[in-house]
Amino acid sequence: MAKAKKITKKELQDLVEPHKKLNDLVTSIGSLETRKHSLLHEVGLLNEGLEDQKAKLEKKYGSVNINLENGELTPIETLQTVK
Repeated sequence: MAKAKKITKKELQDLVEPHKKLNDLVTSIGSLETRKHSLLHEVGLLNEGLEDQKAKLEKKYGSVNINLENGELTPIETLQTVK
């Protein structure tokens, strides 16, 4: 039986190393996408909560701007109030 031909150790190394790096990068991208999905879900939940809180405050105080530094309320100017 004839001996199977092989590539050199250097040629094999030149294939294996980039292949391993590529697999590592693909795995990292998958991890990042999973983290991104989790963060986007968290953003969605925070936005829902914020919208609920805004609706409660608008029901209590009407349409006003709220200064997020000191809680001061100011009326929202409309075209009718600017006249």
